[in-house]
Amino acid sequence: MSIPLARTALDPLVSEIEYLARMVDNGDTRMSSAYERIKRIFDVILAGAALLFLLPVILMAVVLIRLESSGSVFFLQERIGLNRRKSACRRCVSDGYDGPDRRRNNDRRKKIHSGKPFNIYKLRTMLFDAEKAGPELSCKGDSRITKIGHLLRRTRIDEIPQFMNVIRGDMSIVGPRPERSFFINQVRQEVPEFPLRLKVKPGITGLAQVENGYTDTVEKMTGKLYYDLKYISQLSFPQEMSILFKTIFVVISGKGAC
Repeated sequence: MSIPLARTALDPLVSEIEYLARMVDNGDTRMSSAYERIKRIFDVILAGAALLFLLPVILMAVVLIRLESSGSVFFLQERIGLNRRKSACRRCVSDGYDGPDRRRNNDRRKKIHSGKPFNIYKLRTMLFDAEKAGPELSCKGDSRITKIGHLLRRTRIDEIPQFMNVIRGDMSIVGPRPERSFFINQVRQEVPEFPLRLKVKPGITGLAQVENGYTDTVEKMTGKLYYDLKYISQLSFPQEMSILFKTIFVVISGKGAC
């Protein structure tokens, strides 16, 4: 007499995320100090050159923003950066997958990410009081985005000031996009591995951006997490170059913009 196999609901995406999370959290993919220094030098040189080369574009964007709407042309917003602690997720990935109950564990919901906060620089693409009702992700057709803002977002010109963040050491050229504390704590309620993105410096561009595009909902951030953990688990110079070349295509084509 044969025994029927148990029917277990498994999400392949979550399964891969947990596999990559174990690698990242256990330190198997930790960036060497030599590679970290080389990456830093590369970041500063490229960021400095980009700011000098793109200065006329910034000035033109500043004029257009000022002509269309009132308020500051630059936009500062607190984001969460690198977490230098050895284990950001601790038991949430080392215990293994225990099904949906693991994600409803109240103890894990109380843990707060420990990434370093910093102010990100951007050109303003929304109305000055766009978030007077509280934090809100932008999406396609968002009425808060100005006319010139749509152009700046599609061409990624609004991201150019972030090269200053790179020079300051807050960010890298390539890495997971920095998120706000509000959204990190929202996502980690269901996906406790999410803070593992903070294992490396956040970047202006990253694997998730060139492969997955802009995420306009909290739910879509799970897909972004997969690419971010994949990037961290495969840290290498060839991967960095591949992402940069793909970024050029994304900027030219406007792929994934919001």
